[in-house]
Amino acid sequence: MIQVTRSSMPPYEEYCDEIKELWGSHWLTNNGAKHNELQSALEAYLSCPHVTLFTNGHLALENILSAFDFPRGGEVVTTPFTFASTTNAIVRSGLVPVFCDIDPMTYTMDSAKIEPLITDTTVAIVPVHVYGNLCDADAIADIAKKHHLKVIYDAAHAFGVTKNGVSVANFGNASMFSFHATKVFNTIEGGAVCYADAALADKLNDWKNFGLHGEEGRYVGGNAKMNEFQAAMGICNLRHLEDEITKRKAVVERYRERLSGVEGIRLCAPQPDVQSNYAYFPVVFDGYRYTRDEVAQRLAQREIFARKYFYPLTNSFECYRDFPTFGAEKTPMAKYISERVLTLPLYADLAIEDVDRICDLILK
Repeated sequence: MIQVTRSSMPPYEEYCDEIKELWGSHWLTNNGAKHNELQSALEAYLSCPHVTLFTNGHLALENILSAFDFPRGGEVVTTPFTFASTTNAIVRSGLVPVFCDIDPMTYTMDSAKIEPLITDTTVAIVPVHVYGNLCDADAIADIAKKHHLKVIYDAAHAFGVTKNGVSVANFGNASMFSFHATKVFNTIEGGAVCYADAALADKLNDWKNFGLHGEEGRYVGGNAKMNEFQAAMGICNLRHLEDEITKRKAVVERYRERLSGVEGIRLCAPQPDVQSNYAYFPVVFDGYRYTRDEVAQRLAQREIFARKYFYPLTNSFECYRDFPTFGAEKTPMAKYISERVLTLPLYADLAIEDVDRICDLILK
């Protein structure tokens, strides 16, 4: 069986050695030694002034939205071509998502279509780096500056990605990363917010700890703290990250070698000046002799499981029916891609022979 992804894990003995001291300290959560070590290591790796860790990426995004104190009912320009978490975090924070269509080449938010969606009640832009493809950060920054808006990136797919040598962690007012088990870098579950404004540090730490600042209850916060076992997994996985990315690159290059130039199959082109993390390999079946669903079925019959990612669009979810931009027809390019895209299996230990087998099933 070949799943669409497989979690990266360090050698068993390495992880056991990393967590061994916890049996001595009995300090398992609440900013323990492992938590603080991982936080410092990520600040160095990402060249980012401040990193706050969370128990998962979803709560990281909810907490940074809360930390900016946006007025309830404020509008947020975002994309429907994303996982449910992005839109859910916006709505659960008392904000209204306004869905922008996507660029047909990168599948990220189309920066040329943002400004017409901005109103007097718009408070922020929440773009999403998709599959490791980066948003047009310069254009988005110009729009945000012009309209006095915050920019909070959902960078769940983009850990380790750089543009012109600069980590995506430094884009916008803040960037959220997911460290879920399926990601290039994982802490089993986990996430982080990266930012430059030091004033956010205390605020985020309060928000993720029930809103408490010492004995004072400053905010209506929740519990979103990363525990020591998660942090230890992150410490170990960070040591092996570059090797993991190198292995993933070899898989992607083989897919490109086999599937490039095939009529009816569209691949994302590498972005100029971007060092990829090879997070996902999306294929759009656009006029191919098999539909996306037929390809997925052919693979599944051989116990090879690709994923319709992202499908359906979040602006077609029943729970958002009352929002003004509900309906996938409002974002036609995102709808078109979502009905044709399939992410193929991709992980560091995927054998090249298996990549060939997958491509043979698609092509023959």
